[in-house]
Amino acid sequence: MISKTKKLFQKNPAFTVLIAISFCHFLNDTIQSLLPAIYPILKETYHLSFAQIGLITLAFQFTASLLQPLVGYYTDKKPQPYSLALGMTFTLCGLLLLAFANSFYGILFGAMIVGTGSSIFHPESSRIARFASKGKYGFAQSVFQVGGNIGSAAGPLLAAFIILPRGQMSLSWFSALTLIGIVVLFNVGRWYKAAHLNTLARVAPSKISPVSKRKVVISIAVLALLIFSKFFYTASINSYYTFYLIDVFGISVRSAQLHLFIFLASVALGTLIGGIVGDRFGRRTVIWISILGALPFTLMLPYANLFWTEILSVIIGVIISSAFSAILVYAQELIPGRVGMISGLFFGFAFGVAAVGAAVLGKVADLTSITFVYHICSFLPAIGLLTWFLPSVEKK
Repeated sequence: MISKTKKLFQKNPAFTVLIAISFCHFLNDTIQSLLPAIYPILKETYHLSFAQIGLITLAFQFTASLLQPLVGYYTDKKPQPYSLALGMTFTLCGLLLLAFANSFYGILFGAMIVGTGSSIFHPESSRIARFASKGKYGFAQSVFQVGGNIGSAAGPLLAAFIILPRGQMSLSWFSALTLIGIVVLFNVGRWYKAAHLNTLARVAPSKISPVSKRKVVISIAVLALLIFSKFFYTASINSYYTFYLIDVFGISVRSAQLHLFIFLASVALGTLIGGIVGDRFGRRTVIWISILGALPFTLMLPYANLFWTEILSVIIGVIISSAFSAILVYAQELIPGRVGMISGLFFGFAFGVAAVGAAVLGKVADLTSITFVYHICSFLPAIGLLTWFLPSVEKK
């Protein structure tokens, strides 16, 4: 398998590498998405409250968000081509721990190990996507991101048809996916090691920001708030959408998982569209449309019947997901020469916001109702108005 994969990298290497890391992002996020997809099983088996469900998400997201900026900062100075394969190895270990855990604390520990794998994988793979982009930075980030989005969408589907009928231990079956990922990422590391050193020998990248330091600080603060808006809202969907559908409309667990899959599939589509449109019309334009454009639909969602809930969730998924690639590339252009650190910072912050969001919203759901959660979150996209303060980096 290693020799066959090596031959692929020798033929049109940049595009092949982009597809390879997108595929591994698919594998990585498929494993990650299995965790929230089996929350109904865990809640029933271990008699968990919504607050405990939120703590499981917090354990996973916290390790990912805490380590990613540090990993990115370190690899900016000393690139580690084989760290990608190491990250996937952590994911494999965490998956097996989750499969055989027999207590709430065992599940927490397994979630933390999976989060550690994610924290190693994302910053360096995002850097490689930019490195292999040939100038189409938004498209490259979207291709990389869409692999993860498809993986996130696949998790609930796999849970519905494999894990729900067979139980928690069937998680171990997916270890084969991580083994494939380790092999592919090892070969990506070999390519990157050679290509990166050759590029450094020819040209040094610019490290001069196109705007003043004051504008950089303001822009990063605005981008952080936009990330908060997007990921706090999506945390309400990823962690509690199935419970909302079951509670409000009385559908089965499997049917709720299928509805979650449809939403996550729309997120994958929106991610790809956002990158392409960002390269063509500018990142700032995409950010405007993506965050603020979702507001009318999020406001309608809590009042919709089952049919319109599904329609609105697809529209929201497509619109709100188009922002992240644009935000990430915008920030990379704002602070040149710090691709790993910026990627780690924004991935980490996104994971952290989702973690805190899941924990806070779980507690709110326990105290009030799952429906009340969606009434609160429906106003979050209004934060998109802050896009007004972002300078037009592309013009400069």
